[in-house]
Amino acid sequence: MSAPHTISNRRLALLLGGLAMFGPFSIDTIFPAFPAIGAQLGADKVAMQQTISVYLLTYALMSLVHGPLSDTFGRRRVILGGLFVFLLASVGCALATDMGTLLLFRGVQGLSAGVGFIVGRAVIRDARDGDDAQRLMSQVSMIFGIAPAIAPIMGGWILGWSAWPMIFWFLAGFSLLLIVAVVGWLPETHPPEARQPASPRHLLRDYVGIVRNPRFLRLALAGSLSFAGLFLYIASAPAFVMDLLHLDEQQFAWLFLPTIGGMVLGAFLSGRAAGRIEGTRLVKLGYACMALAMVANVGYNAWAGEDIEVPWAVLPMMLAALGVALVFPILTLAILDMYPRQRGAASSLQAFSNLIVNAVVAGVLSPLLSHHGLHLALGMAAFTLLGWLMWQWEAHAHRRRLACPQNAAALEPTDQL
Repeated sequence: MSAPHTISNRRLALLLGGLAMFGPFSIDTIFPAFPAIGAQLGADKVAMQQTISVYLLTYALMSLVHGPLSDTFGRRRVILGGLFVFLLASVGCALATDMGTLLLFRGVQGLSAGVGFIVGRAVIRDARDGDDAQRLMSQVSMIFGIAPAIAPIMGGWILGWSAWPMIFWFLAGFSLLLIVAVVGWLPETHPPEARQPASPRHLLRDYVGIVRNPRFLRLALAGSLSFAGLFLYIASAPAFVMDLLHLDEQQFAWLFLPTIGGMVLGAFLSGRAAGRIEGTRLVKLGYACMALAMVANVGYNAWAGEDIEVPWAVLPMMLAALGVALVFPILTLAILDMYPRQRGAASSLQAFSNLIVNAVVAGVLSPLLSHHGLHLALGMAAFTLLGWLMWQWEAHAHRRRLACPQNAAALEPTDQL
């Protein structure tokens, strides 16, 4: 097995990007099949929505566990275990003949689907340092950003020549391909001497220590809140596209393509900037893009009122997504660098913070704000502002640490547990 540093960035990016993709694929590929599944299994729209809710619930709960498991047993073993469970769950979904069975195996899919994304981020920091880590993180983000765009298209293609179970057979085949790739390409990046003991008490102590660290909370919330502005539009997509823009079911690309295009472009620019532009400066540039998008979005919606239309209503999404993609790799690497022996746990908690914020956005704020374009624009602006304030708080604390290094221990709890 090759050492981590001998594997090319391109190969690692393809593998880790593929591992991050199979989570979004599990959600988005089945969207076109909702009517067919509901008709065959006798489920209405509310019951079909549960196939997403159950998946996201188990995904969120297990996101707290994947990282610490990889800190204890190694990255490669946990990734392979998660892929194998996902493979079996996908087969179970494909063979389901009633709604209860389908929901059961969708829950099992959720339990395993986050392993590639969460543990993969720890692998990046294990295998690369500094600018190389930023470049690799950006390349993985580019690949990951494509998944939400192509997954529904692939689901529609599959339905064009076969029945809905073939979508789950496709997911099973994809996970099998990833298993082969991990066995052949991915070395163990977390050696036994660096692993943590398998102890629930030790895990709880690590989690409490990380959550009590103000610096972790500032960095995690800066990322989660900044992305939440975009996610507000994603969660409100049916109302935004069909009710506010007056487009039909086939025109969701008007929202998703600019957003995903901005994410991919931002990730590309972040990778190109590694080693050339300082990370803090890149974060400032990212927030400047988000601020410009915020002003343009609020201004257009205030001017247009009820008559918002494409492309003007969606162009700010591209600029905002570009800014988020510039900021997110820097924040993520900063969090992982705080805990070199608990990178898996730190990655899990960061992912969990994203999921909690997104759940509040989707469950509470989207239904309240999605009736008017200006309300959505103001909601996005509020999240952008809150994310920027968290980053400013962290930048201020960093300057204080540099100015008074002798008092650093009094200013912050220890980073390394």
